[in-house]
Amino acid sequence: MGPSAVLGQFGIAVQYSTNYLTACDLGCLEMGQIDDPKVAFAFLRPTCVLLTREQTVGNVQQLSSKLKLVSDGTLQQLQEYVLFPLRFVLKTPGPKKESLVQAVVEEIGYVLIVTCVRSWDVLRELFSELCLCLGSLAEPGKPAPSSDELKVAVLRGLEALLHAAYRDIACQLYQPTMLPGLGTAVSLLLALTEHERSRKVQAAALKCLQVLLHQCDCPQDHVPVSWDEEHALGTTFASFLPGITLTLSRVVAGDMRQGHDVTVRAIRVWYRTVGLVMADDQLSSPEAGKSPAVELGRAGELVVRRTPAWAKDTSGKLAILLKKIISCVSAHQHWRVRLEVVSMSDHLLATSRESLGECVSPLLEALVTMVSDENSTVREKCNVALESVAQRNWDQGGRTFIDVLSENLHSLATSLPRLMRTSDDRHKLSVLNAFLGYLRILGPGVVAVLNSAAHLQRISKALMQVLELDVSDVRIVEERGSADLMGEGTHKTLPQKKKHFLYFTDENVFYSLREICRLLGYYGNIYLLVDHFVDLYRESSAYKKQAALVLNEIIMGAAGVGVEATQERVPVSQDDLRAAVILVSQEYTSLSNWHMSTVSVESDKGEQGYFSPITMLSITNRPEGDLFPHPSERKGLTVHQLNSNIWQICIQLEGIGCMALALGTDFQSILITTLYPVLEKAGDETSLISQYALSTMWDICTACAYGTLKELVNRNSDYLLNDISLNLQRLSLHPHAPRVLAVMFGHSDASLLPLVRDVVQDVLTAMDQSYNERVAVFCAVVHSLLKAFVRWFPAGPGVTEELPGTAGSKRVESNCEKLLDTRQFLLDYRRQKELAEGIMGDAEEQDAEGIEVPPSDLESDMDMDSPDQKAELPSHLAITKEVMERCVHLLSDPSLQLRLKVLDVLELCILVLHAQEDELLPLAHRCWPALLQRLTSDDPLAVLRAFRVLCTLGETCGDFLRKRVSKEVLPKITRSLMNQAPVSAKAGPIYTYTLAYKLQLSVLKGLGSLCLQMDLVDTDLESVSEACLPYLSCKQPLKLQEACISVFRHLIQVDPDAMWFTLSELHCLRSYEPPHPDLHPVLLAGTGRPRNEYTDNVLKLLEEDS
Repeated sequence: MGPSAVLGQFGIAVQYSTNYLTACDLGCLEMGQIDDPKVAFAFLRPTCVLLTREQTVGNVQQLSSKLKLVSDGTLQQLQEYVLFPLRFVLKTPGPKKESLVQAVVEEIGYVLIVTCVRSWDVLRELFSELCLCLGSLAEPGKPAPSSDELKVAVLRGLEALLHAAYRDIACQLYQPTMLPGLGTAVSLLLALTEHERSRKVQAAALKCLQVLLHQCDCPQDHVPVSWDEEHALGTTFASFLPGITLTLSRVVAGDMRQGHDVTVRAIRVWYRTVGLVMADDQLSSPEAGKSPAVELGRAGELVVRRTPAWAKDTSGKLAILLKKIISCVSAHQHWRVRLEVVSMSDHLLATSRESLGECVSPLLEALVTMVSDENSTVREKCNVALESVAQRNWDQGGRTFIDVLSENLHSLATSLPRLMRTSDDRHKLSVLNAFLGYLRILGPGVVAVLNSAAHLQRISKALMQVLELDVSDVRIVEERGSADLMGEGTHKTLPQKKKHFLYFTDENVFYSLREICRLLGYYGNIYLLVDHFVDLYRESSAYKKQAALVLNEIIMGAAGVGVEATQERVPVSQDDLRAAVILVSQEYTSLSNWHMSTVSVESDKGEQGYFSPITMLSITNRPEGDLFPHPSERKGLTVHQLNSNIWQICIQLEGIGCMALALGTDFQSILITTLYPVLEKAGDETSLISQYALSTMWDICTACAYGTLKELVNRNSDYLLNDISLNLQRLSLHPHAPRVLAVMFGHSDASLLPLVRDVVQDVLTAMDQSYNERVAVFCAVVHSLLKAFVRWFPAGPGVTEELPGTAGSKRVESNCEKLLDTRQFLLDYRRQKELAEGIMGDAEEQDAEGIEVPPSDLESDMDMDSPDQKAELPSHLAITKEVMERCVHLLSDPSLQLRLKVLDVLELCILVLHAQEDELLPLAHRCWPALLQRLTSDDPLAVLRAFRVLCTLGETCGDFLRKRVSKEVLPKITRSLMNQAPVSAKAGPIYTYTLAYKLQLSVLKGLGSLCLQMDLVDTDLESVSEACLPYLSCKQPLKLQEACISVFRHLIQVDPDAMWFTLSELHCLRSYEPPHPDLHPVLLAGTGRPRNEYTDNVLKLLEEDS
């Protein structure tokens, strides 16, 4: 339509020109917008004509500025006239600048936003022209390689055109005759959505598709679509359903970097299209399968007849795409994407449940998965959607909503092991959330589901397979040594080794499985579940660990501990819970399940090596030896089997802690049968078992309101010691009794000593009677007892509990503070010389005669008592004395491990008896020959330990041992140091890992303090300094140099002059000039020497000594 026709339509003569604008009109223009069509036409005409003649961006901008001065109503009357020059620019053949096309399209979009399209011809032509702007001329059907700004402008223009069209006009776009053109537009929009990298372009294209579907969610008011119009839309878009669903499913499952907004819009267009085409009310209509009434030619090939067969086939194909979409986005990081999945499930279940038969199950599963979502908005909307689904007339073949949920749960449990083996952790978490959601929705209905043997069997076997532990880590069996029994600590500070599972690594997956088990216990029948999983526990060794894990969480869930329930339940009575706990705890602590092999036979030197498990009795004194494997079978245990046994015990210990937390203070009644076995494992040599047992003890403290482990042991020590005393009398049947006693010592205080004294005597008596078989076990008990003594009765000011040598170091530091007084030294020297020659002054004689020595307190006490009666020692000292007497015999045992343990015990005995010289010195005299053998002719490990004992002994009774050490020990130590010095000087870094290096370092660290404590002089000091001098070389390992410097610091305190002279012989700081000519000059060997390997360390010592 040309300009003249437009003028004729409005009844305005062509002769009107710009002269029509009077001064008054221009004044009105300045005041506001133009409302008069005549004035507006005259105002716009020159610019429109100019743009038709000269197609430039400037002319478009000029027209844009004038259009904004025209009111919307007036612009509606001039719509076609204004659009003509803009459309003319687009229709002009030949290449055009993108900036010009963009400006034109943006102006068309503005006009369409403020006006309405009332003509089918305008809608059809503008729709085609805008689509041509998007398409490529070289490759029809594909987007043109234009800028993102131009594409966004064209897409917004299309959106504005579809919004501006009247409903009756717009519906003509969906007639069968328009299928080719509409198909081209849909293809272009899908191509832009899939292949563009600009988020703005993708979002604009998806929004256009929504508007085409009449499913726009913009804030504008829209006329509701009638049923006939919706049916026409469904019929039309049935032709494009495959392309739309396939492309958008690829977009949804595409690159995560496209952003959540694109993914949300793609999901929305997908399910709105499916919901429109597959609507139940449309497919059930007789009109759905009819052919068009008019002849369409080739366009008729594009028309789809929505027959029941087509609907069934399409439903199956959509189910495949739907599962792909849900699997990709149900665990999406952004909550809006997950929220859109909930909206999709709700929309399709509400509109297309019957036609999408195969899609119902995945849609319902998606809703169930989101029930446990971390975002509250998603959870709330999901719950509302599920309630609406349940309230609808749910009757698929006579099945109720609960029946469908139960069948889906059974199906999910069936596929769970496969999914856990083949999926990534994110998908595993999504599947488990679905499982969890089913349980939450079923709520109390879980009881009915579990009453079905098929459901219970399938769910339990799925859990058994999914929770299989990875026990291949060799470090588990290698880590030896009990947890620290001295430190109280707290439950939170205890180290806990993370469980490693075979089919997943993400901890969140385990947390979801744990929550599933707890919900089963919360809603299920506690008796049914406990009996079933105990049967699985007994059924096969392959299921023991998994069944124990599930049982632990079921009991926690039944007690309501750590359960986030959405529905109420009938609470489990405390009596029922206690009965279940007793059943499970008895099964855990039975002999066959509690005393499994955790070390190989070759390395089994502890209790399991000294006592045959065939003769063991359980805690309840029931003979269960037949439950243990024959020793010939134990020889074949692999690392995998040992690790499995270790984890089995750890999980059972964890279970006892869970049961304690579940029962709370009611667990006190069961404590009498469970605390003893837990203490057994707290003293286990396997580090992991010991750590879990300690954690279980803290759980028991929490449950039974004990503040510390000390309180737990002390409050229950009476029956524990009674069991220990009985079991020590039948040690072959109860070999772990000493271990329990050792743990009690570690977690108690001196108040336990009166109760435990008789038991300790039983231990010492047992050592005397048959120590060859069980001495290693009893030594461990005695060692823990003496460690407790050291802790209960702290050392006095002269002796510390630190490593040997520290007390001497402190004395050195205190002596360093005293300055050398030369005058006083000479006066003392003169007086001592006169005394030695018998020369004594009068004053000194009078002083000596006038001195009256008062009787000591000890003598006065002895006068009061009988001269033959000796004061009784405190019980801890008496026990220590007896232990030390037995160490004399055990120091020569053939077993190296036993000798090392005895040396540790001997060191602790010395620390406890340090203040009782009358008792310690005779014992030290008796121990000396055996200790000397360990020092001089034993394994290097024993030499190390024996030297540490010697240093400790020197701190407490140095004068007593001075002559023995000087004559029997020092020569061999110094000879060994001198022989090994060249080796360590030439060795590389690997040498620091050898036993020889550790022996050198240990001797050098303790030698200085030993010399200081024993006040060695003259020849002994000279031999020590001569042996240590090579270690001042910079060629020695750094730690050996530091230890050697420490030795010389101690020697300087013993004889500073001799050490100064010895060091100066190596390197002298300066030459010394005599203060008087009559004195001879002092010439030292180290004077004037160039720097050498000893210079740095020697200078450091001389500077400290000066």
